[in-house]
Amino acid sequence: MATATVTPGTHASAFLSGTKQLIIDGEHVDAADGGTFETIDPGTGEVLTSVAHGKKEDVDRAVRAARKALDGPWKTMTPSERGRIIHRLGDLIMEHVDELAELDSLDNGKAKAVAAAADVPLAADLFWYMSGWATKLRGSTVRPSLPYLPGEEFHAYTTKEPVGVVGQIIPWNFPLLMAAWKIGPALTTGCTIVLKPAEQTPLSAIRLGELALEAGVPPGVLNVITGFGDAGAALAEHDDVDKVAFTGSTEVGKLIAQAAGKTNLKRVSLELGGKSPNIVLGDADVPSAIAGAANGIFFNQGEVCTAGSRLYIQNDLFDEVVQGVSDAANNIKVGHGLQPDTEMGPLVSSEQFDRVTGYLKIGSDAGSRAVAGGNAIDGKGFFVQPTVLVDTTDDARIVREEIFGPVVVAMPFQDVDELAAKANDSVYGLAAGIWTKDLSNAHKLAARIKAGTVHVNTYHIYDAALPFGGYKQSGWGREMGEEVLSAYQETKSVIVQL
Repeated sequence: MATATVTPGTHASAFLSGTKQLIIDGEHVDAADGGTFETIDPGTGEVLTSVAHGKKEDVDRAVRAARKALDGPWKTMTPSERGRIIHRLGDLIMEHVDELAELDSLDNGKAKAVAAAADVPLAADLFWYMSGWATKLRGSTVRPSLPYLPGEEFHAYTTKEPVGVVGQIIPWNFPLLMAAWKIGPALTTGCTIVLKPAEQTPLSAIRLGELALEAGVPPGVLNVITGFGDAGAALAEHDDVDKVAFTGSTEVGKLIAQAAGKTNLKRVSLELGGKSPNIVLGDADVPSAIAGAANGIFFNQGEVCTAGSRLYIQNDLFDEVVQGVSDAANNIKVGHGLQPDTEMGPLVSSEQFDRVTGYLKIGSDAGSRAVAGGNAIDGKGFFVQPTVLVDTTDDARIVREEIFGPVVVAMPFQDVDELAAKANDSVYGLAAGIWTKDLSNAHKLAARIKAGTVHVNTYHIYDAALPFGGYKQSGWGREMGEEVLSAYQETKSVIVQL
């Protein structure tokens, strides 16, 4: 592992100076009780900076600001004006690509080069895409039949209105991108927002809040509350929040849903966990399948809800593909995210490090064998080797539970019908991959897989225009695409007797 000293760039260093405050009603403010917490560089274990520790009182302040802003200039602004502001926010993100990539690298651990090439441009593109929808939100006209009122005439139509104040809680694995996924459609539909980023990765959300103000988003429309789970719970329970949108673990998602029902029965959308099958059929292009399987699990340190963590390989190719993925794992350059040659960084925190290494021990104790990796990496930071495990069973915990790290379990199969049943034998249904030269078989198998996204001869490809979400315990609703807009709108029917 590379261990060269790394130094943040000028803009990131300037941003890290001083305590990072909350953003409420367009102002940088301290937490009500003055509390702060430290955010850590997972590549070194050292403190990056201090951040305001928002709690229930701060959530209350932010919700009041969002409620006031809902009936302010944001409401009277034309759709075209709103779209231009949202598009400008995307432009500003790209103008600050180096700074934002560096902040996410420092806070999350991911390779800066990857963040600059993927996370930041995808975040900008989300706002550009959503800006176009601002002028295209519309209802429809309906001609009622009403057989019980013969001879009467009516004019009926529907309108779309913003759902209102939205609480949004995002995870730590793609800090900037997940904020964009949430904020973009909410702004487009005219909602106002209280955003709670993960306590492990608050920095890019704060910076995004600043850029939103610079783009022209009115004060109070986007508020950023940094803090821990109690702030998220206060947001989910708040009786003046009309909707809560959450991305994170299935366990916490269930708590969010329960909290949302305690008071005003607010709307809920959830993007949750996964244990995605990546399937290599016997006629697959082997080099492509190997590269795709490696990318499917090792991208972003495996801290991806859609990671292809269950690798099913048809018998004739099993040894070859396992060896190829293992070779790829052994050749990954692991290091601090700011090092230019780093391909995989550390896990996000000591807690996540303990979780992943705990699963490695669980697998080993149950008889699994590491063909590559299998251990933590000594030294500073929260580093784990890219790992390929074999010799396991369908009911093993490492096969059934989400590890959320660079750990793939490879399993052979022969019969495709049995494989489809195994692939679906999970509480999750977020994503899947299929590798084959026979596109007829690909389409047939894709139809049988219960997952929100099925990749064919590729993996980890997402687009702002494509809906994203899962079946079963992988969540409720969809992010991105036209479909997400309905999650942030109410439909009103109006009927007029003529």
